[in-house]
Amino acid sequence: MRWQSAAYGLLAGLAGTAAMTLGEKLEQAFTSRPNSYVPAETLGRLLGKTAGTPGEKLALNWSMHWGQGILLGAVRGLMAEHGFRGPVGSFLFMNLRLLNDQTLENTTGAGAPPWTWPVDEQAVDLLHKAVYAFAAGCRRLPDRRASRHSGGEKALE
Repeated sequence: MRWQSAAYGLLAGLAGTAAMTLGEKLEQAFTSRPNSYVPAETLGRLLGKTAGTPGEKLALNWSMHWGQGILLGAVRGLMAEHGFRGPVGSFLFMNLRLLNDQTLENTTGAGAPPWTWPVDEQAVDLLHKAVYAFAAGCRRLPDRRASRHSGGEKALE
């Protein structure tokens, strides 16, 4: 069952990343906020590579953005299998995503601690990570445990 939960989670991570990306692009259309290339810088440092061309930089950026979002979805699937479902599960998952981002970005030196960011940038990041986490949690995922609130039926995230 674990591999199934992880596989469902990968799909949930894909859905969450797609929702987050769409939200980011809509927000940027209204705020004129430029794209962030911190994901590209982070992945480049992890791989020991430097993006030479704008195309390489974009490829690193999308690889980190989509790859990280999809792979973390496997954890979301395992969380759901163990009963971490609904809004509370999604809230916990949002914090896991934030922790993952900040750990990678700050240990590689590609990013700065979020408390040093302007408040509006903190709010935008929290909003987009919430969209990711709640969208990833809106999928029917396997549950090994019977829900005490639903009479044993599988609950929708």
